[in-house]
Amino acid sequence: MKETSVSAPDEMAKTSESGSSEKERAEENPAEASNQDAAGKPTEEASERIKLFDKVMQKSLNNFMEQASFKGFSSMFRPLYKMNPRIMESIHKQFTEELRKTIQEDITKLIEEGELSFKLNEIDKLEAAAKDDPEPAWRPSGVPERDFCSFLIPYYQKQEGYVARELKKIQAENATLAKKVQAGRESIAQTELRISTAVEDWKASVAEFEKVSSSFHSAVV
Repeated sequence: MKETSVSAPDEMAKTSESGSSEKERAEENPAEASNQDAAGKPTEEASERIKLFDKVMQKSLNNFMEQASFKGFSSMFRPLYKMNPRIMESIHKQFTEELRKTIQEDITKLIEEGELSFKLNEIDKLEAAAKDDPEPAWRPSGVPERDFCSFLIPYYQKQEGYVARELKKIQAENATLAKKVQAGRESIAQTELRISTAVEDWKASVAEFEKVSSSFHSAVV
């Protein structure tokens, strides 16, 4: 028994509703729509490739469902098939319908949640940028160690440069802080010197006062 291809009107309806809602959002907020276009609106070529991808997936799905024929299904459950062929045929029909529906939903999720249109658009941009690049594109050498090193060495060199710049920045900040600390220490030392000088002057004044006081007391006596 060969299953025929089943159309997916629900998917077409969802696509139509999605397009209508996107159009309404664009009319309500044209600035946001403009930003979305600038961020990566699928090109016509990308849209064609999405259609081609969906066509290939549908063909693969049909080929897969053909492999799940009733003959093969019933051969796996021969005792049950002999007991009631009609029930077995009904079970097979329900099974294939649910299987097709599940696979179709996964394909749709792959396209929508994986942002396949956007990624194809990005591939077009990379391809266009590569045409203007005179340098040859990277190709594996066939030696995994060499290819691995060719990828890691530039990365570590960038990291080394970044660390060197950050180290210079930290060293400059430490030098500035050291100068401020030294200036603070010198200020404290000068303050201590002024205090010490003032104390010595005060002691000398007290000693002079006591000397004068003692001489005055002796003269009075």
